Amino acid sequence: MLVGTANLEQLAAEAAEVPQFAAQEIACEDVVCLQLTAEMPNAARESVLPPSLHPTVPAALSIQVYAVGNSPWGSFNFATTRISCRSGVRARGFTTRTVVDNPEASAGMRSQLGFPAVIGTVRFRHGYDGASVQVGLDGRDILHIEAIDPEPMGLDDVQYTGTLNLAQTPKGLRLMQVEAHTQASRVDRLQARLEAFDSAGWGNPLLDPIYVIAASMTRIQLVYPPVRFVCKADELAFTGTEPVE
Repeated sequence: MLVGTANLEQLAAEAAEVPQFAAQEIACEDVVCLQLTAEMPNAARESVLPPSLHPTVPAALSIQVYAVGNSPWGSFNFATTRISCRSGVRARGFTTRTVVDNPEASAGMRSQLGFPAVIGTVRFRHGYDGASVQVGLDGRDILHIEAIDPEPMGLDDVQYTGTLNLAQTPKGLRLMQVEAHTQASRVDRLQARLEAFDSAGWGNPLLDPIYVIAASMTRIQLVYPPVRFVCKADELAFTGTEPVE
């Protein structure tokens, strides 16, 4: 059975601090999400995941870029990278880094949801003809996506897996299980090109998206309910998962 072999101390170096588990949901309105999924080589399989998670075969990386029109933190854009994995039998995405262009939103995503959020530039142009994304961090470009030729799909044709964020919580170092509830009003499939990707800028030099599998763009309402479960990072989810209360 394949399990993650990444060094937990290194993964925890940039873990967010969550002083207490939030009791209220976080609602985001007028949201556009571009998701690109790419295959990675076997070198970026179990070596990029904590021991509690199982890698997928083949290894895959999902890049999600959001334009949020309204939220408790105002309007903002953010981009996040997640490694495809499983927590027990459940499909998940383990977050390696999140870049946010709004300081208040970055702080909130770290302290309430455990995202490894940092402040950077996220330029997300989206329209009837497709989308373009450019993300900058510390004065350098770390992501460039061009997506064209949108084709309408059914509103239930795109689903998002749960997210696992490694964070320092009241229970210690844990993987926070962040579930995003979405309601789509438009879904399109796109032809996407990954023009630039800086693996170190996204938290791990082993990340290597070599082949784009699929891309989609959705217009959604996005709600993050309170986190209900966390998982020990060094123990399989079957025995290491625990409720927050």
